[in-house]
Amino acid sequence: MAEDGVEENRENTKKKELGGLRTMPFILANEICDRFASSGFHANMITYLTEVLNMPLVPASNTLTNFSGTASFTPLIGALIADSFAGRFWTIIVGSIIYELGLVSITISAVLPSLRPPPCPTKENCKEASTLQLCILYISLLLTSLGTGGIRPCVVTFAADQFDMSKSKVASRSWNFFNWYYFSMGLATLSALTIVVYIQDNVGWGWGLGLPTIAMALSIIAFLVGSPLYKKLKPGGSPLVRLAQVIVAATKKRKAVAPADPSLLYENKELDATISVNGRLLHTNQFKWFDKAAIVTDAEATSLNPPNLWRLATVHRVEELKSIVRMLPIWAAGILHVTSSSHQHSFTIQQARTMDRHLSPSFQIPPASLSIFSVLTVLIGIVLYERFFVPLARRFTRNPSGITSLQRMGIGFMVNILATIVASFVEIKRKAIAANHNLLDKPRAIIPISVFWLVPQFALHGVAEVFMSVGHLEFLYDQSPESMRSTAAALYWIAIAIGNYLGTLLVTLVHKYTGHSRNWLPDRNLNRGRLEYYYWLVSGIQVVNLIYYVTCAWLYTHKPVEEVGDSMDKNDVDLARGRNDGNVDGDVELAKTGTVKAQ
Repeated sequence: MAEDGVEENRENTKKKELGGLRTMPFILANEICDRFASSGFHANMITYLTEVLNMPLVPASNTLTNFSGTASFTPLIGALIADSFAGRFWTIIVGSIIYELGLVSITISAVLPSLRPPPCPTKENCKEASTLQLCILYISLLLTSLGTGGIRPCVVTFAADQFDMSKSKVASRSWNFFNWYYFSMGLATLSALTIVVYIQDNVGWGWGLGLPTIAMALSIIAFLVGSPLYKKLKPGGSPLVRLAQVIVAATKKRKAVAPADPSLLYENKELDATISVNGRLLHTNQFKWFDKAAIVTDAEATSLNPPNLWRLATVHRVEELKSIVRMLPIWAAGILHVTSSSHQHSFTIQQARTMDRHLSPSFQIPPASLSIFSVLTVLIGIVLYERFFVPLARRFTRNPSGITSLQRMGIGFMVNILATIVASFVEIKRKAIAANHNLLDKPRAIIPISVFWLVPQFALHGVAEVFMSVGHLEFLYDQSPESMRSTAAALYWIAIAIGNYLGTLLVTLVHKYTGHSRNWLPDRNLNRGRLEYYYWLVSGIQVVNLIYYVTCAWLYTHKPVEEVGDSMDKNDVDLARGRNDGNVDGDVELAKTGTVKAQ
């Protein structure tokens, strides 16, 4: 009877396969609307804080950086919830609703005059926002930060879940999922920077914030419409608990001697079935101390009871922990990368406000819209990378991806250093022209220098993103254990969070200790500052970070995986493990139902 049930479920699954390309319009519609909303909300927020709420530059910039850091830390919470019990689908839904509430609240505050201070066009003796007005702002930013925690770590991994992401399948494709995912997000960001920012600067903040609010609501609807088509993988239990179990088991057996033959360590394919759909992790000789968790004692070998996972862990679970430990040094290199550029967007917008932004006698580019040059570079760069760079590099490296994700990240680090150096020279040029026209003491005056001098640094930041950001995300997804991919995606955002917090600390210290009369980062008059010195400082930080990264990348060892063979019907595994919404009891052992091959 059980076999009949398996056959019936197998036929039902074949009739209606889940996942695949047909789910992408709904998932990407959700993510595109979400990215449009978040970009439109955050891109020009420094202007809202300084021009509408009359906050000084440094406190305003720090406020945005702190909440950006919070929004990049909450994905860890969302990822743990998704991987542990809720699943990615419901985590995305709840996170989107919370984000929408944050957008609604700040839109209301922008519409009602009583929730913002009176206008101050002269920027002298301005009345700053009251405690109540700032509380509403902080609540709105906090809600969006919490909502982001459910969206960011889950959408990209949920989209990847719809495809077979095993190494053999990825290598056989002519396209890279992460490149095109990032390309779609770039289109959404570009739309926000051109449409929403223009509305905010020229129509009003009510519509300027209302449009992202509407877009976010549409994203929730689009995601729900595609629900019947999604492949919804069941969570495999708390990844933190599994990691803790390995550490506790290894500690309890710290005096035990591991066998010389690794094949004698504990393995249980049925126990690991729900966390190793695409294949089990193979034993490695790194971090051998953790292998003690998989040593089988005489008592455990003769026991008929299920294993106590706090005393005995499988090789696969031990290797999960090793994979995470191996990834951490590479992941940490992204922190100082973010620190060095966390405030550059805010400062560049303030620079642009003092420059000639006319495209025609009657049209000016909104300062925040300058980011479109970075986004355009990302969009063009991804296409060129996919269509020209990868085939060319493949001829020399014999790597299906052209270069490894580690090499890709390293190139991004180097380009970003160049972008910061260019930014410092542009600031020197801007202030020199201001001095020639006696405008250094006129912070509201327009300096006769084209705003397009800022374009090269934006373009270089875009090139750096094509290499660094996409490569970093690809590395974390590929090298993380498959049951922890939401958590790995959260690590991407946590690096951004820590980097933003360190950036706030760096800017605060620079502002505090660089004097009063010639402060590097003055509150009101950027013309009397030394912003170029700050750029030189962060360039030096990036050089040190690049040396650290190259060392870590040189020593890194990729995870070895035992991949499910092509001769095995993937639906058999999914049905047997209850992963494709089937109602089948029992497990299928890989060794009995298919071949395996090492990566």
